Amino acid sequence: MPTDPAHPLAPLSAEEISLAREVLTGADLLPHTARVVYLGLEEPSKDALHANAAHERVVRALLHDLVTPGGQDVLVSLTSKSVLAHRRLDPATDGQLPILDEEFELVEKVLAQDERWLAALEARGLDVAEVRVAPLSAGVFEYPEEVGRRILRGLAFRQEHPGDHAWAHPIDGLVGYVDVMSRTVDQVIDLGPVPIPAEPGNFNDPAVVGPLRTSQKPIEITQPEGPSFTLEGNLLRWENWSLRIGFDAREGLVLHQISFRDGDRDRPIVHRASISEMVVPYADPSPVRSWQNYFDTGEYLVGRYANALELGCDCLGDITYLDAVIADEFGHPRVLRNAICMHEEDYGVLWKHTDLWAGSAETRRQRRMVLSFFTTIGNYDYGFYWYLYLDGTIECEAKANGVVFTSAHPGKGYPYASEIAPGLGAPFHQHLFSARLDMMVDGPDNLVEEIEVQRVPMGPDNPRGNAFTQKRTPLRRESEAQRLADNRAGRVWHITNPASRNRLGDPVGYALMPEGNPELLADDGSSISRRAAFATRHLWVTRYDPAERYAAGDFVNQHPGGAGLPAYVANDRDIDGQSLVVWHTFGLTHFPRPEDWPIMPVDYTGFKLKPVGFFDRNPALDVPPNGQAGSEECCHE
Repeated sequence: MPTDPAHPLAPLSAEEISLAREVLTGADLLPHTARVVYLGLEEPSKDALHANAAHERVVRALLHDLVTPGGQDVLVSLTSKSVLAHRRLDPATDGQLPILDEEFELVEKVLAQDERWLAALEARGLDVAEVRVAPLSAGVFEYPEEVGRRILRGLAFRQEHPGDHAWAHPIDGLVGYVDVMSRTVDQVIDLGPVPIPAEPGNFNDPAVVGPLRTSQKPIEITQPEGPSFTLEGNLLRWENWSLRIGFDAREGLVLHQISFRDGDRDRPIVHRASISEMVVPYADPSPVRSWQNYFDTGEYLVGRYANALELGCDCLGDITYLDAVIADEFGHPRVLRNAICMHEEDYGVLWKHTDLWAGSAETRRQRRMVLSFFTTIGNYDYGFYWYLYLDGTIECEAKANGVVFTSAHPGKGYPYASEIAPGLGAPFHQHLFSARLDMMVDGPDNLVEEIEVQRVPMGPDNPRGNAFTQKRTPLRRESEAQRLADNRAGRVWHITNPASRNRLGDPVGYALMPEGNPELLADDGSSISRRAAFATRHLWVTRYDPAERYAAGDFVNQHPGGAGLPAYVANDRDIDGQSLVVWHTFGLTHFPRPEDWPIMPVDYTGFKLKPVGFFDRNPALDVPPNGQAGSEECCHE
């Protein structure tokens, strides 16, 4: 990624990552048994950036030692080449650091040496060499012996040949619990052999797919004069928009300082936008599956698995790619090639009207700026897309794709899983994301108001019963700002600036438009509900604190719960005209279909931020007619 080291939000360079490693090594924090689980920029606070204060380049490193329990949380100054702060974590209360790449293979290797595991495979007529084990985060359950220990759980699949997609052949009724530090097996739960689904799931095999269709004609998207945006370091300018692009090993794509040029000034809207967490809770209460839930951001770090995007496959048209640089698990810089895709795309009609009185007919085309990345976490692939529109709208979209997690299907009528192929099940589950929106609508001091429709009963002021209106409720404290979406009420949330008024005298604002899909469906008393409390509400609003970065807390892996948003709002701070962070839960509840096998078509979820009184009139009036040859005459008369 191009970088401007003079700017405090410039992404870390390879040289800076190497320097951070040198400082850690010099402080005896990187022995040969240590691993760098995470290393990222410790961004200056919003207040410091807003005040243009002098800044120090600081990184945060999370370090795991293969032989010593408890991770280390370290702040390193690149400016002074020194360790600023250093804390050792208590795994019993803080939880564990995210899962390491090398632990993925370790689970399979450890289980392959366990007599109980081998006996279970033998009872099923399986050779251990043909068994793949998915290394899965353990969560926190009624196992006191696991407290303070680094545990992964393993579910098994048969792989018939090296190119076989083993998800088609789950070895059900069997799970192993592995301590990855002692390299021992705590438990093997074996409920007895279950028929292994036989149908292949190789979606790239012509024998499975059949002949490819020949009906498609080429679609070519060209911009002969190049794209309309410019990139200076990590500063993107497109149409009236400007923002800084960041990338983090935990969150992936991060957008900073999103502003819209209105007249002669750049008006801030969002200071920082990211997906701070995502959780995938499963609904099957089977003894070998009831623990299944995965925090793909906090436990696995979605950014480090960013795909190398390819022209014509992942992105189409005039594409600009950006590499990202992260630290590998030994602290060395690692380049993620083509991690971020940037391009413009046509998006249909922006505005149009044919006026019989005036004799006019005008049409303008909408286009949007697209910033995206894709990541693969086990069986699932996720695309995260941010869209900027000509009319001032911001949209976030998550694309869920890949292969559904499979099981053997118990039979017709099983209430917790779908049968997607003969004998092959896919447990019901959810994909729930938490967007962290550090707002700055025309300045740092904002207020959130809940807006919903209100029916008006017939009466003297409404004799025909046709009236309806809006109900507006200010959310003035954090305890009031924990809300569910309600589509029947048309519920949205306006983020306004009481100190900035439009020409009509009303506070300027942006509306958060939720989809209103179900929140976390697990029981309120469940472990996952405690650990993923953020997903029990569609909206949280907190008073800005630079230390409050992740919806489920800093350390998610094997954390007992209560961290993140429940802890942030515990003091019930005033949020009326303050510097605010809006946290929005959105996502999918997936009841898998036969059409989702052997690879699922993309499923979509997201939200929008739309201006409401932020502008004095339509900000896209100045968009010219379509200038393509032969088409201008159809855009105006």
